[in-house]
Amino acid sequence: MIKVQNLSKIYGDHIAVDDISFEVKEGHIYGFLGPNGAGKSTTMNIITGYLAPTSGTVEVNGYVMGKDTLKAKKSIGYLPEIPPLYVDMNVKEYLTFVAKIKGVPKNEREAEIEKVMSATDITDMSKRLIKHLSKGYKQRVGIAQAILGDPEIVILDEPTVGLDPEQIIEIRTLIKSLKGDHTVILSSHILSEISATCDEVLVIANGRMVACDTTENLLKNGKSVKTLNLNIKGEKDKIEKVLSNIEELDEVEFVEDKGESCLFKVSCDPSKDVREVISFALSDARLLILEMSEETSSLEDIYLTLVKEADEQYEAEMQAIRDGVDLDEVFDEDKTDEESEDGTDEKSDDDASSDTEEEGSENDSKEDEK
Repeated sequence: MIKVQNLSKIYGDHIAVDDISFEVKEGHIYGFLGPNGAGKSTTMNIITGYLAPTSGTVEVNGYVMGKDTLKAKKSIGYLPEIPPLYVDMNVKEYLTFVAKIKGVPKNEREAEIEKVMSATDITDMSKRLIKHLSKGYKQRVGIAQAILGDPEIVILDEPTVGLDPEQIIEIRTLIKSLKGDHTVILSSHILSEISATCDEVLVIANGRMVACDTTENLLKNGKSVKTLNLNIKGEKDKIEKVLSNIEELDEVEFVEDKGESCLFKVSCDPSKDVREVISFALSDARLLILEMSEETSSLEDIYLTLVKEADEQYEAEMQAIRDGVDLDEVFDEDKTDEESEDGTDEKSDDDASSDTEEEGSENDSKEDEK
């Protein structure tokens, strides 16, 4: 459906998109998630053909943007962050105008316009001037123009920005209704927006792709940690000693001394159930558990961890550049080290020198024989 390979976009000294690659499958809803300024809108503008990449390719239904741009664009309906509305037109006039631009056949326009107005629930607003509509209805008109002409791919950039909670729920429901008939990509910096709507999540930070998976797999394979909050009757040192000796626990943290009891927080692998082990260990030491509650890392925790790690890596690279370190040389050295471990590197200077000395000795012996 969509294949993005080694996509980059550079503005002067600023790298907006940095070597991104991913594929989008048919009939799914994909969420493009990342902080403000991460490169989401730039990537979307390149995919839709509004911007040319500095390097890399975008392929839509077998057509490459930049070579078969018009053919590729025919498969895409696009809603930018600021909807491209002509506010002095009424809703139906505007959609008729868009239908002409998209090349919808004249004998099909009326039915197509009625169809998208019904899908976005704006039929009652068809004769209202767009400038008199609420923000939520303007967003609906924007989505209506995006799906007009029945494109296979619908790309929505921050579709719920500026809406109130009720309008957000309505737009989310509308987006979910597009699944199956369309492949949808939407961008947001709001995690709940993505998790409530999308099948798969693409996380971007500092212009780089840091994750691409389903929300379930991100929770399963991400750096998820199970945490237990314990309120235990007894002395702090005694409790801490018992908990520290439990092999299944990765971390033991003292939280608060409440007088007769102490609060501790312990963490472990989310696949393990350590409640029984903890209970038996404390019971053997004649320590009473007053309260035990369990919590597991949420998708938000994993997202924040991914973004934090990406930020730290980016800052480290920027600092290295400021310090005058050539990152290409560092990567080349790492590659050379890997080749050496594989035994595929060339002879070292010492080996070469040794070979030269041996050859010289052989030549001297031949001269002596003569």
